[in-house]
Amino acid sequence: MSDQQKHILCIDDEPDMLELLTIILKRTGVKVSGANNGLDGLRMIDELKPDLVILDLMMPIMGGWEVYQQIKADENIRHIPVIIVTAKAQQVDRVLGIHIAKVEDYITKPFSPSELVASVTRVLNKQQE
Repeated sequence: MSDQQKHILCIDDEPDMLELLTIILKRTGVKVSGANNGLDGLRMIDELKPDLVILDLMMPIMGGWEVYQQIKADENIRHIPVIIVTAKAQQVDRVLGIHIAKVEDYITKPFSPSELVASVTRVLNKQQE
């Protein structure tokens, strides 16, 4: 990763998961912000223009796929990569996410910290190419 500190926005409706993501990611030297629902997440993406979004799929108010569609529909933020982190672990969900929706990665809960860090590092490094 570059010398400039990267900023990651995590969107998940479970406070414990937001805290876990924050702890894991801050150890890598990135700045982490959190939103506990899709609407707040979209507002924060627009305001903060993070380098990466980590997005849960199953949330009240606005689900993760709707958030993702709105990100990709907005000229100003569509370039921001998205990693899905979700409990939806069926192979069909993963295929839909990676091959149809074209998310950067699809990680299922529970995940290991090393799996998350490897994915985030790969996506942020790919962004710099």
